[in-house]
Amino acid sequence: MTISELHIYPIKSLGGLSVTNVVVEAKGFRHDRRFMIVSIEGECMTQRTNHVMALIDVAIEGDVLRVWHRHHPDNVLTLPLEPPVDTLSGEREIMPVNIWDSKDVPALTVGAEVDSWFSTILGKPCRLVYMPDTTYRAVDPNYALADDAVSFADGYPYLLIGQASLDYLNQKLPQPLAMKRFRPNIVVNDSLPYEEDGWQHFRVGSLDFYGVKPCARCVLTTIDPETAQLGKEPLRTLKTYRQWKTKILFGQNVLAQSTGASILGSLRVGQPIEVVSRQEPWLAPPVMI
Repeated sequence: MTISELHIYPIKSLGGLSVTNVVVEAKGFRHDRRFMIVSIEGECMTQRTNHVMALIDVAIEGDVLRVWHRHHPDNVLTLPLEPPVDTLSGEREIMPVNIWDSKDVPALTVGAEVDSWFSTILGKPCRLVYMPDTTYRAVDPNYALADDAVSFADGYPYLLIGQASLDYLNQKLPQPLAMKRFRPNIVVNDSLPYEEDGWQHFRVGSLDFYGVKPCARCVLTTIDPETAQLGKEPLRTLKTYRQWKTKILFGQNVLAQSTGASILGSLRVGQPIEVVSRQEPWLAPPVMI
């Protein structure tokens, strides 16, 4: 089994980037979900309620992040990939923000001009915030290995999906879906469908990872990332064979073994994956005929 795809999402719930190699940091991949759009009150905004966000693409060029609406490619916003942590000038301030069960997470505002750009594009007053290195947002203690931290991702630093799991689902769908619909960080080739559910401990190079919790999927997966149109799939089909209690599961939430350092190592496409130990999955794997 090998890594076939690596993805980062610099701004939470906007377009993602496919990369061939990536730095593994304590809160997740470098530049993954370190920015987030919030309401004026500090509540996180996502495609779940603002489908237009699916149409906003991003690109990294050196130390600059470029952002644009897919239908208006000439209106490009540029901002520092790592904004200076400077609140003395008044341009930036520390703002408490909420991401689901994480309350009052310290975030850095980026600037009024940036806020205005996003407010116009999304049709709602909002602000762009950045997570500085000094901010610690804890992983759910029910699943954390130690003092694991996470960026502005929903709850865990990494999401892993086996390509075979999507292939199995696509056989059941009227129209196949692309992997980008599920917004993974790591995609694996040559595993069995939903085999990743049982990976308790796996290793890539010198890095150790742990599968701690299946990913419960929401309505965001029913939004077409190309058109921003809302549909019924894949949740309608997944519900027929991937429902656990009230949750629909697809993909595995993953933690990296912390070394106490901010940079843990790096990953690249093509690296082999070694499964060190397995666990009982929440759902039985499909019967292969």
